[in-house]
Amino acid sequence: MTAALARLRARTGVSLAFAGRVTPSGVLLDAFDGHVVGPLRGVLLNAGHGMGGRVAYQQRALSLPDYVGSPAITHHYDQVIRAKALRAMAAAPVVVGRRSVAVLYVALRATQRQLGRLLDAVSQEARVLEQDLAVDDVLRRLPERHGDEEGPRERVRQSRVAEAYADLRALAGEIGDPRLRARLLNAARLLVDEPPPDAPVPHLTAREKDVLALLSTGLPNQAIAERLGIGVYTVKDHVKNLLVKLGAQGRMEAVVRARRLGLIP
Repeated sequence: MTAALARLRARTGVSLAFAGRVTPSGVLLDAFDGHVVGPLRGVLLNAGHGMGGRVAYQQRALSLPDYVGSPAITHHYDQVIRAKALRAMAAAPVVVGRRSVAVLYVALRATQRQLGRLLDAVSQEARVLEQDLAVDDVLRRLPERHGDEEGPRERVRQSRVAEAYADLRALAGEIGDPRLRARLLNAARLLVDEPPPDAPVPHLTAREKDVLALLSTGLPNQAIAERLGIGVYTVKDHVKNLLVKLGAQGRMEAVVRARRLGLIP
């Protein structure tokens, strides 16, 4: 959570990025990046109330040009927000297994009408965090393999390799020179492990491999479409095909199965 907030604040330049865990009692604000003192730390938001309570309950991202003046939320926590002088805010739910587990926020100390960039950033970071949590959950439920090292340092390394692989494949698709394109794809293949012996590896088209590579980095469909220069509905069709070919129930399970089969790093 701390790393996600640091990335968010560096990417958006906001005054404060923070997060709350969804507990049986509500959303507990307990993670911060940026200067914070006073009553905001440790606030418990009741379900459906305030910005975080609504986002967690409805499982939909939300942006407010001016928190204290917005008719879109209840104002049970205005005193806390005023004490921190926070005005414009955007928040997104982190949903794993159809259950809200956290809420990510970015906040400015001034009103701002155009919040699309902030909403996109916090939503994308929430999707990345969802993938990390879901993959960890799937890995915990899979039988352990001898010699596996799934510590934090190894997960960071794997994430960087996955991003490099996705970038190489996406870049290859933008290159007109067939020899250079082939070299980039060959370089990408060097990052992928050999599949297990006798593993039933499904045949994926080149575009399905591109989509799978970007899917493994946590990007949502819209971002994948923009990266590959294709329509978002085309991406959705590719994702559906991947789920069928990999025998997966969801995107995160597809990524885990693809890694086990040596299709992605």
